[in-house]
Amino acid sequence: MTGTGARVTVRIDTSRPHPARVYDWFLGGKDNYPVDEELGRQIMGVDGTARHVARTNRWFMQRVTRWLAAEAGLRQFLDIGTGIPTEPNLHQIAQRVAPGSRVVYTDNDPIVLKHAEALLRSTPEGVTDYVQADVRDPGRILRQARESLDLGRPVALSLVALTHFLGDEDDPHALVAELVDALPSGSHLVLSQLTADFDPEGVGRGVAMYAAGGMTLAPRTRAEIARFFEGLEFVEPGLVQVTDWHPELADGESTDDRAVISLYGAVARKP
Repeated sequence: MTGTGARVTVRIDTSRPHPARVYDWFLGGKDNYPVDEELGRQIMGVDGTARHVARTNRWFMQRVTRWLAAEAGLRQFLDIGTGIPTEPNLHQIAQRVAPGSRVVYTDNDPIVLKHAEALLRSTPEGVTDYVQADVRDPGRILRQARESLDLGRPVALSLVALTHFLGDEDDPHALVAELVDALPSGSHLVLSQLTADFDPEGVGRGVAMYAAGGMTLAPRTRAEIARFFEGLEFVEPGLVQVTDWHPELADGESTDDRAVISLYGAVARKP
């Protein structure tokens, strides 16, 4: 790992919860602070399945990466909104299939950088790098990603559980379009996003809790999420609940019949 973004120094704010650290707590990680755990426990208090839903989203990423490396033949991955490393990480899955895979992780939380430097180790044949940047600055991400990726060759752009932390004022559809536009034909967009389509009351409570913690949580309808994929060709089965995306590729997953999985996910190819 070369860490092109490692030169940026930002103070870690432990007074407010952060989405990456709350997600780490849901996944059973140790790289979070009391304020993150407090919010996680509040959410679990009103939705006891929240931890399982977080894991379900992680399993979606794992299945997709397995498919992209093995079936689609992708060898370059740009993962934005990486979060705190939780094994198996994206690069581990891709490099098990193709050891020469090149992976660039991007996140805006300095605690993620700290752990990425220590844990995100590439195979000798491949590359694993980290860019500290915000998805709201796609130009910076693309400039730094070019140090490790050849953007003239197909790239898998992974935006897993990221866009629902962007409000409409951020114009997330334009941000995603700018990133996709910079990639060549044969690239793939991977995206999962929270929705209130299946459980409006439960998701509404989650939105209120995140807002109380000073964070944006923006669920979107299926039609709004489909807009992220405009101009792209869906890989079967298209835009579906994340549990329905090639479940035959599951490895070590579990089920919880109580859980409403309020997440849509899809993979689409740039023609």
